[in-house]
Order: sequence, then structure tokens, then C-alpha cells
Amino acid sequence: MAAAPPKASPSAAVATKAASDKPAGGAVTAAGAVATAGTAETKAGAAMLGASFAPPPESAMPDGEYGKIIRLGEQVFTNTGQYAAKYVGNSLNCASCHLDAGRKTDSAPMWASFIHYPAFRSKTGQVDTLAARIQGCFEYSMNGKAPPQDDDLMTALQTYAFWLAKGAPVGTPVPGSGYPKLKKPATPADYVRGEAVYAQNCALCHGSDGQGQRSGDRQVFPPLWGPKSFNWGAGMHQLGNASGFIQANMPLGKGGSLSEQDAWDVAMYMNSHERPQDPRFAGSVEATRKKYHDSDDSMYGRTVNGKVLGAQ
Repeated sequence: MAAAPPKASPSAAVATKAASDKPAGGAVTAAGAVATAGTAETKAGAAMLGASFAPPPESAMPDGEYGKIIRLGEQVFTNTGQYAAKYVGNSLNCASCHLDAGRKTDSAPMWASFIHYPAFRSKTGQVDTLAARIQGCFEYSMNGKAPPQDDDLMTALQTYAFWLAKGAPVGTPVPGSGYPKLKKPATPADYVRGEAVYAQNCALCHGSDGQGQRSGDRQVFPPLWGPKSFNWGAGMHQLGNASGFIQANMPLGKGGSLSEQDAWDVAMYMNSHERPQDPRFAGSVEATRKKYHDSDDSMYGRTVNGKVLGAQ
């Protein structure tokens, strides 16, 4: 789920934040709290940023009703399957792709989402609000369904993003806002090389079968393909998004250690496995690829190891 600046989308890697006490509060209280805190929390005319933007630390969360809604938003973000269960259809959290609870640069951080929306998106062919962007994340990255815009959790997620963006310049390009865009590799991405990169650098956490790791009822490392991962409509199924995210952030805690070629290769390997169907399915794999995936960036509809991806 989770929102990103235009041309950057969600989908799967690692990072879950420890849960704190579940806050109280509802949509009506949240709306009043946001209105009260409005101009005090975001400065549209903030000075141009240098190398990066640093969101406020968790310790700076305010008290009172406004703080309760911020904390609820953080909980939904890091424990999505628990706090938004009826809208989630897989084992991912928002923080699976938007690392450090939506704070980390180069992983489509939530503070960047707030300052860059509303925005036109080629995926939808229209100007999307932040709320619409979050709803799309639930449909594609979480393989679920969109919560109503007046749902408490939608209020909480947007309030959390708003608070993280405190002091960031609205509508101004900020380094690290999305996923890095790598240059096309000199040597085309390759499944076999990617399989070797995966075995050496990724399987320890995500498993040799790509299904991640669980501890009891908690998903510790997310599945990268299969029925419990993001679907074919999610942005992370695109090789460009996946390679940029991987090179900047993976293995977890060792971002930048893989070469760009390795990142492209392992992105190809990861996205050459089956996953849930694109919710926009147009009646056949061929028609769906032509309408939504007619690009070298997508493996949907291609034949890998004798199987047509998306035909499952």
C-alpha cells in the first residue's frame, strides 16, 4: 500500500516496525485535529532543501487527539494486516516497501507522498489525490480492496504522512522522494544471473522459495512472489521500480552494495515468478498485457520456463 510520488510505486522488500499501544480516536476527532494543526505542521514555503529531508523522529509525536491519530497511522502503516485486515489480501505491510515506517529516502517515503500530491499519474490517466493513491496501494500492492475515503484508517494514514512531512517544501523536488531510476543496463537483465544474485544476497531473509519468513502469526520478511505477495498491477512488478528499490535498499541494511547490473538481474528474477492477477484483468492475459503491460518493464504475459506469467 502506501503512497509514493508520481512515477514511483509500492510493493515488496523488508522492514516492519515494532508495535506500540493501539491509540484511540476516530475520523471525526481526527478531522478536527488535522484542521487545528494544519498550517502549524506544514510550511509550503519552506526553504529549498539540500542533500535530503529528515522527517521528525517518533519521539516528537505530539500528545492529545492529534497525536493519537498520528500513532494510529503509524500502526496501520507498520502492521497493516492487523489494523486494516478487511482491506488486505496478502502478507505485506506498507512498510515492506516504504522502509523505516515510511521515513527512509529512496524507498518512496510517506513524507514525500504528502508534499507531491495531488498529481497527474499516467497509470490512472488523471490527477490523483493522496487518498486515491493510498487506495490504489491497497488494491495493488496489498492485493486487497480500497478503503472508503472516510474510513478512520484513511484519515490516520494521511495524518501520519502529513506529520512526517513537517517542514518539507510542498511541490518541490526533494532528493530521495521516490525509488531511484537506474540507467538501463549495458547487458540486458538476465534470469539466470538474477537467480545467482538472489541465492547469494536475498534468500537468507526472503527464502529460497521467495515466500519470506514468519515468526508465529507475524510476517517478519515479506514474500516477493506467490499468492501472498503484491499483484501484477503493483508498481514493484515493473523492473525499473524493483531494480531501483533493490539497489538502494537491499540487502536490508546494506543498500548500495549490489551493482546496478545485479539489481536489474535480480529484479528480473523476482518478477519472473507468478503472483496474483492484475485487478484490471481485461478478459485474457494477451488483452491485459496489451492494455496495461505493453512494455519491456513488465514480465506480465511473457513466457518464462515454459509458463506464461499471469495465466495462472
